[in-house]
Order: sequence, then structure tokens, then C-alpha cells
Amino acid sequence: MTPAPPSPVSSPPAPAAAAAAAALQTPSVMRRLAAFTYEGVLLFGVLMLAGWLYSTLTQMKDARIGVTGLQLFLLVVLAIYFVWFWSHGGQTVAMRAWHVRLVDGQGRPVGQTRALGRFVLAWLWFAPALATAHFAGLHGPAIFGVLLAGVLGYAALARLHPQRQFWHDAVCGTRLITWRPQRPVAKAEATSSSTA
Repeated sequence: MTPAPPSPVSSPPAPAAAAAAAALQTPSVMRRLAAFTYEGVLLFGVLMLAGWLYSTLTQMKDARIGVTGLQLFLLVVLAIYFVWFWSHGGQTVAMRAWHVRLVDGQGRPVGQTRALGRFVLAWLWFAPALATAHFAGLHGPAIFGVLLAGVLGYAALARLHPQRQFWHDAVCGTRLITWRPQRPVAKAEATSSSTA
């Protein structure tokens, strides 16, 4: 008599698959906006220093002369800042503080070319609002109001994406994930587990 074949049993998901799914968890829009706001505070200092350096090197005496050169220089500084951090660990200082990390669609690190593409497309946060303010002839606090509405509107569009990603990430093949560094195991715990 031959033994009966084993009945098919649904096996639990493999630990590696469960860990991979958890590793690609999308942070909430509110946490991403908090990191975005913190990034703005940090970049204020970076841009102030870069502006001072530019005006010193070019001996810029009048703020109305050479504005285009200054703006282009600051744009290059921003590009270097973001591309370097995103392609070296996937986190800026603000992203690290809020446990947000940039990876590609498969959870791998992002290269410099993809990081640069994301930097260019990330201007979707501001470009529509800035264009509206320009063509409407807005000045002062009205520009801030239009920018704020544009940023919040763009953030709300993430609700339309299946993984709640921002649309510039969807186009670039990147995504923001929750990422917390693993804490080192205490030496005493390591010793006790090795003797057990």
C-alpha cells in the first residue's frame, strides 16, 4: 500500500518576504510633510551660506545686479545637496530625523542619475504655484499663500497613487519608505547569546 500524498497546506509567508514587505512601508503623508518642512529650515542655512559665498566671490555689491547668476548658483547648490544625499544612503539630514529613506521601486539604493532626475521633477511641488503667482502678478504674502496651497495640493495627490507615493517618485521609479537603523546589540547580550 502506498502512503497518501500529503494534503496541500498553505504555508505561512517566508520570513524574507515578510521582511521585504515591511521594509518598503510608505511613511504617512504627514510624516513626509514634516520632513519636508524640516528640510526647508535646514536649507535656509545652507542657502544663506551659499549666497554669502557667491556674493563674496563675485564681489556683488548690489542685490539687484547679478540676481540671475545667484539664482542659478543656488539651484546648483540645491542639486548637489540633494543628489549627493539621495545617492549616498538615500537620506538627507531631515529625512534621517523623520526615518524616511529614498529607494528605487525594488527597494535598492538610488544612483546619481536617478537622484538628479528626481531633483528636477521634484520642482512639481513649486512650479505650478510659482507660475500662477508670476502670471497673476502676485507679490509679498500672496505668493506665500499660493505656494502653500500648491504644496498642500500636490501632497494631497499622493492619495491617488496606489502606494501613496508622490507623483515625481512614480515617474522616476523611486519611492519613499519608512526606515529605521538597526540598533547595535549590546555587548552583554551578544556574549550571553553566544554562550547559550
